Amino acid sequence: MGSDSVLDRINKPNDIKSISPEDYPKLASEIRKLIIRTVSRTGGHLAPSLGVVELTMALHVCLDLPQDKLIWDVGHQAYAHKILTGRKDDFSTLRQYKGISGFPKMEESSCDAFDTGHSTTSLSAALGYAKARDIKGEKYTIAAVIGDGAMTGGMAFEALNNMEMLRSNLIIILNDNTMSISRNVGGFSQHLTEMRTKESYLDFKDELKNALGKVPKVGDRLAGMLRQSKDDIRKALVQDGFFEGLGIRYFGPVDGHDTVGLINIINSLKRVNRPVVLHVVTQKGRGYKPAEENPDIFHGIGAFDIKTGMPVKSPGRSWTSAFSDKMVELGKDHPDVAAITAAMPDGTGLKAFQVRYPDRFFDVGIAEQHAVTFAAGLAAGGMKPFFAVYSSFLQRAFDQIVHDVCLQKLPVVLCIDRAGLVGQDGPTHHGTLDLSYLSAVPNMTICAPMDLAELSEMMEFAYHFEAPIAVRYPRGNGPEDLAAECGVERTPLETGKSMTLVKGSCVAFAAAGGMVQTALEAGKILSERGYEPEVINARFIKPLDTEMLDRLNSEGFELLVTMEDNMIRGGFGEACADYIKSKNYPIKVIHIGVPDIFAEQGSIGELKEALGMDAAAAAREAAKELESEGEA
Repeated sequence: MGSDSVLDRINKPNDIKSISPEDYPKLASEIRKLIIRTVSRTGGHLAPSLGVVELTMALHVCLDLPQDKLIWDVGHQAYAHKILTGRKDDFSTLRQYKGISGFPKMEESSCDAFDTGHSTTSLSAALGYAKARDIKGEKYTIAAVIGDGAMTGGMAFEALNNMEMLRSNLIIILNDNTMSISRNVGGFSQHLTEMRTKESYLDFKDELKNALGKVPKVGDRLAGMLRQSKDDIRKALVQDGFFEGLGIRYFGPVDGHDTVGLINIINSLKRVNRPVVLHVVTQKGRGYKPAEENPDIFHGIGAFDIKTGMPVKSPGRSWTSAFSDKMVELGKDHPDVAAITAAMPDGTGLKAFQVRYPDRFFDVGIAEQHAVTFAAGLAAGGMKPFFAVYSSFLQRAFDQIVHDVCLQKLPVVLCIDRAGLVGQDGPTHHGTLDLSYLSAVPNMTICAPMDLAELSEMMEFAYHFEAPIAVRYPRGNGPEDLAAECGVERTPLETGKSMTLVKGSCVAFAAAGGMVQTALEAGKILSERGYEPEVINARFIKPLDTEMLDRLNSEGFELLVTMEDNMIRGGFGEACADYIKSKNYPIKVIHIGVPDIFAEQGSIGELKEALGMDAAAAAREAAKELESEGEA
């Protein structure tokens, strides 16, 4: 960065301890510039990491890593942490194949105390660490950083409730990055040591109310915001003394961008022999104007132009956008349609539905378990609920799917976004398990569209379906109409029935959802070797199209290549193989899918190639089997 760079003096954990406090502002600026420059090229979680730079610096000054333990909730805000712990030179590989993970990862660094990627796990993990430390008679500090949004998740409350057992130090940093608190209120950090009892905190609450009232528009805005879920949580936790009631000391709010002040406070809190909460107010996206003005857009973003803040868009329409359009149409046509999200109206494409039908839109916070059972209650009450959720987040609600939806045969629609490999977010976010675990549940129907037109059809089908049903679709842009590209007429949807796109003989590719396009490409490659492969769009994973498998046998097919962006174990391919085996059909089955591993990060193309899931690999495996059969 240059001879006068402060960041150049930080090359390994704890190097920040030698930096003079006078250089903290320059260091924070350099860290932000590195994060912005890198994320503009790689994509990533920009606004969260920009908002916690000073907080991260303060924690690194106060803690001795890796002996002390720093646990990040979700971990999407840990970029500065990575830079300060010896990964600065490799930071340019952020979220790239074989590069630095976008989330904390213990295999990557001993300074990453716990692997994260999903919300509301930090407090439980930190409490576990604390009890292990105490039982083993060890002495180290544990700090967990959790956002106010993550505090809407039930697991965080379960951990807080369990903390009454702890009689030793545990520091919880409550990172509040949405509450607009005036400078006068920030000044209350000076009185931190005075706010240790409920009586003194009640005095603070009155001062906070008076201070907000003096700031034009802020008081009214906050009053309105208190109707929203995150601010209801904040009100319960902070204004009503929730933490103190659980025996957890509460301190704050304090300025999350005052590095020196934070260092003094955290060092003091390390001496408290009980769990403590430090309420830190930060600005999401700080230091980059487009992210400050649009923190939601820059929460998680692809590559973008630094000067304008505009994203680098790929051509085409996304699966999420197609879902969004159809949800608005369903809401217009059917007054019983309700939409549910777990704190992701933008990411799941439900924002447009929310704007048009606010009374039928429900953001339940980061609470997937509650979302599923809430949907079940809506269905039992006569509504038609569509719960839009990322595949990797839905797995948190498996018991609710079993017990509250499928056992009662309630017509809940699970709209599973980001199904399959998701790319650079890596193993915590790949949606490669849903076909396996949903297929195991009685009364569940699962369908997967091959293109955007079929996604719309399946959602319409799901509205009229009087039982639990899941519609899964990938991340990114999708093909508009593969049937038209293949020159075949699209047949109407029928439960458990597939659709043949290319007629052939001897060998068939049967693919689920987003892998249909790959199967078509594999078929073209194989045809160049003199074969006439058939390509089948599975449409339904459960129930399986057994009539299609019967037909392949009766027509003398020798090989079936199943293709899915899911784990092979328990997935679509194994279901096909089990049926063929049960019938003693002489059809060889090859599975193309995710092996029994957690796939790493990288572009979807890179991951498919590495896992043998691309078109070339599918064609190669098919040819190898056919040629070996011919030699035999």
